[in-house]
Amino acid sequence: MRRLLILANFIVMALASSCGEAAVDVPEKADVMRQEILADLTDNILPFWIHYSFDPSGGFYGIVGRDGSGRPDAQKGGVMNSRILWTFSKAYEMYGDIHYLMVADRAQREFLEKFIDHEDGGVYWQTGPDGVPSDSTKRTFAIAYGIYGLVAHHRATGNLKSLDAAIALYRTLEDKVRDKDIDGYIEAFNSDFTEPIGDRPAPGLEALKTMNTHIHIVEAYTQLYKVWAHKGLEERLKAVVEMVTDRIFDAETGHLNPYFDLSWDKAGGAVASYGHDIETAWLLTEAAQACGDDALVRKCREVSLRLVDTAIEEGFNQEKGYMMYESRGGILRDHASWWCQCETIIGCVDAWQMTGDEKYLDVAYRTWDFIKANFVDREYGEWFRTVRADGRPNTREAKASVWNCPYHNSRLGFEMDVRLR
Repeated sequence: MRRLLILANFIVMALASSCGEAAVDVPEKADVMRQEILADLTDNILPFWIHYSFDPSGGFYGIVGRDGSGRPDAQKGGVMNSRILWTFSKAYEMYGDIHYLMVADRAQREFLEKFIDHEDGGVYWQTGPDGVPSDSTKRTFAIAYGIYGLVAHHRATGNLKSLDAAIALYRTLEDKVRDKDIDGYIEAFNSDFTEPIGDRPAPGLEALKTMNTHIHIVEAYTQLYKVWAHKGLEERLKAVVEMVTDRIFDAETGHLNPYFDLSWDKAGGAVASYGHDIETAWLLTEAAQACGDDALVRKCREVSLRLVDTAIEEGFNQEKGYMMYESRGGILRDHASWWCQCETIIGCVDAWQMTGDEKYLDVAYRTWDFIKANFVDREYGEWFRTVRADGRPNTREAKASVWNCPYHNSRLGFEMDVRLR
């Protein structure tokens, strides 16, 4: 019965990934790429986390070095825990390996017990190695990822505790975080949600609303809506999608503006974050499709293709075949970050599915070739996090930390296995 449920889920995901377009034949080269990415996922990325991330005192190490050595004294991040929860829940849902379930259940227990604030609501940003909160700031980004991970656990296992916790976090966002006057979601609060806290993109500036937080609310609400078709959630999902398309997306530049004040006026200078642009492109089409709103689907596809085309035109290093990090104040940060490469491949495959134009697949192929040659750590496993413009990886970066985890490169594997099968 379990395998039949996995097969049924797989068929549903495959149908959903088509974005409503007629079926497009998968070129042989694309299928080869899919097989290589899947092999890297199951033989390299997931085994690294199974073998090296477990903290014997509970949960997962806050920092794991390049060679797999855990730091028992490191602080532990709520985002990393929820992303591990999402990754291994998704892996179990798709492939049914009991080892994946073991990690997913461990992450779920740790998240529910140590990272959710059962008194004031929300998610602690960080705990000490003993599990006691060391930074009780309530960052909206972390709450969104809590929803994302818990929903994935519920989908994979049917666990109602996970679903109930995800719904409670959704209600926290709507009751305590959402700006009821102008709409949108405040970046962060103190522990009891009485004092708003903004991001600080530059000295003297405070961004109380940000692009990054809103796109990940889209991501979280999309997945929650797929398992809990609540009318209020549907309305909020559509609303936040339109915040991205109407307020955050800049039709003049083809980029997302990253920082805003409370009134949605831009804060800070010009920033083109190529990885966020191309990630948002496919998240928007997935969200609109989940809503089943044809007009919203058309609108999101138009914005999505513009984001992808602009990111490729301005941010893709044509000579070496990778997506550069960003342009900030006219200064190009031309290194390669692992997550930007993952989102480039997914975004380009999504654009190909919408248009049938193989120019997008060509960018995906070149990016995967760059990953194979430069990011995969063939000595210790997993991937490097940063590769310099000259092709040299940063070998000193941790494989696991507050921001580093298996989420982006594992999601690349899941998405390619569904979209290109």
